[in-house]
Amino acid sequence: MKPSLPVDRVSGASYLRGHIYRELAAVVGAEHITADPAELQAQAHDWSWMSRYLIYKQLDVPAADMAVRPGSTDEVKEIVRIASTWKVPLVPRGGGTGTQGGTLALYGGISVDLGRMAKILDIDETSLVVTTEAGIAGPVLEEELNRRNLTQAHYPGSYTMGATVGGFIAARGSGVVSTKYGKAENQVLQIEAVVPPGRVVKTLPVPSHATGSDLLQTFVGSEGTLGIITQAAMRLDPLPETRQFLSFSFADIFAGIEAGRQIMINRLRPAVIRLYDEGDSKKLAEWVGTPFIGTLMIVMVDGTQELTDYEARAITTLCEKAGGTSLGPSAGQIWWEGKYEPYKKGKLPQPPLVYGTTDTVARFRDIPAIYRARKQAVEETFKAYGARYTCHLSHFYDWGTMLYDRFYIEQAPDDPAEALELHDRIWDVCTRVGLANGGVVNEHHGVGLKLGRFVHEQYGPDGWALVQALKDAWDPDGIMNPGKLGYGPPKNSRW
Repeated sequence: MKPSLPVDRVSGASYLRGHIYRELAAVVGAEHITADPAELQAQAHDWSWMSRYLIYKQLDVPAADMAVRPGSTDEVKEIVRIASTWKVPLVPRGGGTGTQGGTLALYGGISVDLGRMAKILDIDETSLVVTTEAGIAGPVLEEELNRRNLTQAHYPGSYTMGATVGGFIAARGSGVVSTKYGKAENQVLQIEAVVPPGRVVKTLPVPSHATGSDLLQTFVGSEGTLGIITQAAMRLDPLPETRQFLSFSFADIFAGIEAGRQIMINRLRPAVIRLYDEGDSKKLAEWVGTPFIGTLMIVMVDGTQELTDYEARAITTLCEKAGGTSLGPSAGQIWWEGKYEPYKKGKLPQPPLVYGTTDTVARFRDIPAIYRARKQAVEETFKAYGARYTCHLSHFYDWGTMLYDRFYIEQAPDDPAEALELHDRIWDVCTRVGLANGGVVNEHHGVGLKLGRFVHEQYGPDGWALVQALKDAWDPDGIMNPGKLGYGPPKNSRW
């Protein structure tokens, strides 16, 4: 049996930590709780640049005082009850694949790792709905569904890195086939969550209803700041009979955006539209092996043979009218087969490189201006650092699209404070350019710590007052993942 949290001196604070540790151990079992510093650091890390940079510099990240691994909703309920009683911060954790600092424990407290809660609870093949615990990893779920000729069509870049169903929902995540199948917010039908001071809430069994305000979509995107998602029912789809790939070159990114707009306003439904500017198509060629560098569009249509034949013809016609030149299927096929290659060890950007994905989403009319302004802001404002800007568009909607754009600076300043300040300053410029031109703070990576300071600006003072009032009503002590999504520290904490 592991020892309880060590008491380094006789004091009320140290005794209280030991007491809470023992309370939690009685709930989850002594083998499922730890205060080991190395394990707490592992629980706090995610894939944000800040986290990766601090690892690179061999510096600690802000970590919890203890970490628990509950095995059921009942255990989560007790954890939240104990934390609420003692006013202790809680930091939920799924697969740790987020990029916004969402698992950094800024105020210490308790890390709640949902990795043990990974069961498939029900597969409703009549309605095409699967119900799972929140900690199940996407590939584990998909393997079981594929045996039944079904798919839960959410394939994010973090798919092979441990991303979980709860994480998909909590961050409003997006997968590579979201143009047809929707983001996590469109795929989730029902969730179960635990909120302070230990209440279990289950939303309605279906998302489309005229029965008042929608609790479901309030939890979606809340990143653990309102409660801990423990179960979810997700929409399924049949595995497609066939897939067809198309690719096109364009004179510039703006002609490609217009082609994508034409596809969407004509209400065609390709599973994939990915449009790369020259910088990103070069990176794609290096990472995946696609045979073209320039403005590149990859399209994938899926379904029955009759449907894919029709959509492929219609999309080709629209792209050629917009100035596109057909490049055949090979680029799309190579991309599909290697779509997770960029996320394998050694290919993801790593410090000392300074980088960030400043994705945003906007209406079609606003996207060209955001692209121009962002590119200019990065390459001119930070010219002295040799800053580069590349972009692709990976998710298209009936009304608009998004920019998956990145900045790169080859070498971070040696001083950690200076490096972190430079990173944040580039985010300041890029995010405010997006907001000023019709965009929003983020499209599908979430907010976490990194972007919290911009959420106030996005909503304005009156809108933010309503958002804060909701947080105060649901989490009156502010213990749920404090410091994220623009919320402040916990209140009245005895910690």
